[in-house]
Amino acid sequence: MGPALPEAKVRSGRRTLLAIAAVFALPVLVGWYAYLTGRVPGTTSNYGTLIAPRLLTAESVVALRGKWVLLQFDGGACDSNCEKKLYYMRQVRRAQGTNAHRIERLWVLTDAATPRSELLAAIEGTRIERDGASLAAGFPAGESLSAHVWLVDPLGNLMLRFPSDPDPGRMVKDLERLLKYSGFG
Repeated sequence: MGPALPEAKVRSGRRTLLAIAAVFALPVLVGWYAYLTGRVPGTTSNYGTLIAPRLLTAESVVALRGKWVLLQFDGGACDSNCEKKLYYMRQVRRAQGTNAHRIERLWVLTDAATPRSELLAAIEGTRIERDGASLAAGFPAGESLSAHVWLVDPLGNLMLRFPSDPDPGRMVKDLERLLKYSGFG
């Protein structure tokens, strides 16, 4: 055996070895953390379902070009699910703070019934149209239009569908992200 190395050199060598091991282990640990927290590349972070953009040419949507539009189809009698969607649309818009003016709400009536006056007072500012048939033609076939809240971009393209029983907090995050990165509307 050769002469013993001084203790200081042994410690220095160990520190160097640990530093090299840390450099190689760090990417593995970061990847593992990203996987566990759901930050995996290639996954989407949006809550609503993206739809291949479809230009809507109905007069009620053309009149709102330049604004983001939260849209729902429902009858004038408006059951509890309808009222909940109208309430969520109002709250999601309000939650945008200074960007609320960039969003419009549109309720498309699917029948001849007249909405209750107390409901109309509660959703003040929501546009109400009876243009259902011509507007529905631009939506994906086979979809239950009244089951969802839809989002139309400022160019008049249908682009997003929120689930039938939406989580308003997640809707707010989707819209915040869209408004943040959108230079128009």
